[in-house]
Amino acid sequence: MNETPIHVLVVDDDMRVALINAAYVAKVPGFHVCAQAHSAAEALSYIDAHPVDLILLDHYLPDENGLGLVRRLRQLGHRTDVIMVTAARDLATVQAAMRLGALQYLVKPFTFAGLRTRLEAYGSLRRALETGGEAEQAEVDRIFGALAAAGAPNELPKGHSPTTAELVRQVLRSAEGPLSTQQIADRGGISRQTAQRYLKLLERTARVTLSLRYGETGRPEHRYSWLPSDAA
Repeated sequence: MNETPIHVLVVDDDMRVALINAAYVAKVPGFHVCAQAHSAAEALSYIDAHPVDLILLDHYLPDENGLGLVRRLRQLGHRTDVIMVTAARDLATVQAAMRLGALQYLVKPFTFAGLRTRLEAYGSLRRALETGGEAEQAEVDRIFGALAAAGAPNELPKGHSPTTAELVRQVLRSAEGPLSTQQIADRGGISRQTAQRYLKLLERTARVTLSLRYGETGRPEHRYSWLPSDAA
């Protein structure tokens, strides 16, 4: 018996990018692109008239930014799920998206594999929730962890949080230059010790580069940069 496909609305102001994203979505089993929209008004008009399960949403739209569109959808009672797909990398936008309920945040440019893992995790999440009933703690943990794990840089050792790893990753990727451990901790709202632990992990997996800056005391300060070639 075939499962009902997940209907996806692709929203991007660039028609060429929208076509590419739609083609990516169409390659993932269980997903169907129901339409493409190139402005917030166009997206809202479509959602008002058609059932949409998931919006693949760009932040930079000609008439209103993506987060503004999500706010209006929620005010109007639309509970459509949202995955942000955007070049906006500032942490304020990332945090706002999280607070508005975006399930994932995928930074452009990205690969098909990067989008596919997030869509597959979303599909698993929907299937788990559609069973209804009550959940034990292990099931709750699995549901909440599915999407976070999909966005992690890679499989993490035991005791490491995918959410914290992603936060450190976003701090580094949005920085204009190398950052110290304390700067990363301050920007991410985490302790210096936590930042150091995740930086060591990312350095071991070749996700960041380490450089030294010598101050007046002669003691070098470790500074970290995200590797541009890993942008996904």
